[in-house]
Amino acid sequence: MDKASQVLAQGVPPGVRKSYRALADYGDKAQSQQYLTPWEESALLKFLLQMSDLRQPVRIKFIPFLAFVATRQRPTTNRPLKPLGKNWAKAFEKRHPETAARRVMALDWNRHDKNIAAKITH
Repeated sequence: MDKASQVLAQGVPPGVRKSYRALADYGDKAQSQQYLTPWEESALLKFLLQMSDLRQPVRIKFIPFLAFVATRQRPTTNRPLKPLGKNWAKAFEKRHPETAARRVMALDWNRHDKNIAAKITH
């Protein structure tokens, strides 16, 4: 049984709310199952905040790649065995609402015709 499951199986200590999040904070055992270490996560957060200060926010689809690059700096024995989950970037954004991850927005069709027509006819 993994460490997080062991904490959940122990039950709720007195004075702790009955939620998974409260148990995880109390037990501090789920940390070993996180993809990034606290140091790597704070470094990634700092980088994203610097980019948004420069008015060049990072697209949300590139955040998992940045996290992957951060884990490549670890020793080979410490690297995660599994790749990031498909919802990891969204969960990272929820944990750190100060990040301004940019989403791709559709181009207005009126602007699209003006930008593409000359290229197609050329």
